[in-house]
Amino acid sequence: MDHRVQSVIDAMQLHLDEPLSVHELARAVNLSPWHLCHIFKSETRRAPLQYLRDLRMQRAKSLLETTFLSVKQVMIEVGVKDESHFVRDFKRIHGLSPAKYRQSLDQTARQDTLIHSVTVFANK
Repeated sequence: MDHRVQSVIDAMQLHLDEPLSVHELARAVNLSPWHLCHIFKSETRRAPLQYLRDLRMQRAKSLLETTFLSVKQVMIEVGVKDESHFVRDFKRIHGLSPAKYRQSLDQTARQDTLIHSVTVFANK
């Protein structure tokens, strides 16, 4: 992978919670915005801001799975300011809204706990 593209990806991951523009990312690797978009898309098959949005949604999924943060807090942690965009993007990638995704995790955890309890009880 082109080292400039990798540098941009690294910067995105470090600054997920901050507003980032193609101009800023391009400036960081000494390229024009057009040239950055061109090489970035040829390397990743996605535009830089699309890649950033996908990284944010992956991080949001992880936070919903591993923390007790509210959906609004998760949204802030991943640098999204507009709740409707956050919900729409999350649902597009993961198939459920963030709230429904978390509910599905809770249901799965309860089912796993119940199955474990029944298994332990049956083995006694």
